[in-house]
Amino acid sequence: MKGVLLNNLGSPDSTDLKDVKTYLDEFLMDERVIDIPYWKRYILIKGIILNFRPKKSAAAYKKIWWDEGSPLVVISERFTEKLKQKIDTPIELAMRYGSMSMEKGIKNLVDKGVTEIFLAPLYPHYAMSSYETVVTKAEEILAEHYPDVTLDTLPPFYNEPDYIKAMSANIANHLKGFDYDHILFSYHGIPERHIKKSDPTKSHCKIDGSCCERNSVAHHTCYRHQCFETTKEIAKTLNLKEGTYSNSFQSRLLKDPWLKPYTDFELEKFPKEGKKKLAVITPAFVSDCLETLEEIAMEGKEDFLEAGGTDYKHIPCMNDNDDWVDVMKGWIKDWEVSS
Repeated sequence: MKGVLLNNLGSPDSTDLKDVKTYLDEFLMDERVIDIPYWKRYILIKGIILNFRPKKSAAAYKKIWWDEGSPLVVISERFTEKLKQKIDTPIELAMRYGSMSMEKGIKNLVDKGVTEIFLAPLYPHYAMSSYETVVTKAEEILAEHYPDVTLDTLPPFYNEPDYIKAMSANIANHLKGFDYDHILFSYHGIPERHIKKSDPTKSHCKIDGSCCERNSVAHHTCYRHQCFETTKEIAKTLNLKEGTYSNSFQSRLLKDPWLKPYTDFELEKFPKEGKKKLAVITPAFVSDCLETLEEIAMEGKEDFLEAGGTDYKHIPCMNDNDDWVDVMKGWIKDWEVSS
């Protein structure tokens, strides 16, 4: 029997400091998120970061929290329910971190008699700190508890035509009536070293402005290349003119070099360049979350307007958009036929 496991990032159970600290502990101690030796990670996270970060994060979560709960969780649940109405295959929603664990999601499927799981990480792009850690976690759970259950995984869908079409339609719909002079594609940031660690050739990824343009097997696991490709495909679909859009990366942690340019720097720079009516898109996420709702829609807007901008619009993620539900339905149907 076949079943589907949808997987997103996760969220604290509430905005209480204790719940936020518990969530951040699990998230930041993941060796694929902060990829330093365990003893260093332990001291850094438990001895330093968890002594000050939870208070700041809790305040941020309180700014975006819904009556129903965490926006990311609520949106993911709505998406899952819509999908369940369209297909008969058993579907479970799980989070990589937090109480909606992958262990629970897999167990629920197995308890229903599922022996073949289609894992759908809800990340369009490959990164060791998002897509890879989800796949690895699922493989570990099955190997330890359900060795007879098989696993197939949805590949990163950053350039899948149906997804690009649905995303472009969502963007176009939200841009109606907004007289922008620039569109910023702001992607989740990751350390530059993650790009090189994920390079199977160990030589292609130079992050030099040209390697993403040269064909290579490294592109299958290169987050930077895949982000740029998403922008290119959307720009092509929406007939965006060169010079009216650009890329950036948000959310840095620690002092290591992260992918550039940095979103906050770009937001402060644009008004000085005459780009005062800005639309911001966050294509690294399929569901609005803390990063999109607080960092971009709130803090980003404030920074841009303070720098001299006049108009600012955050374009919502795909969330539970019907077109997006239909795209996922199609991928599941294709898997059922081919597996």
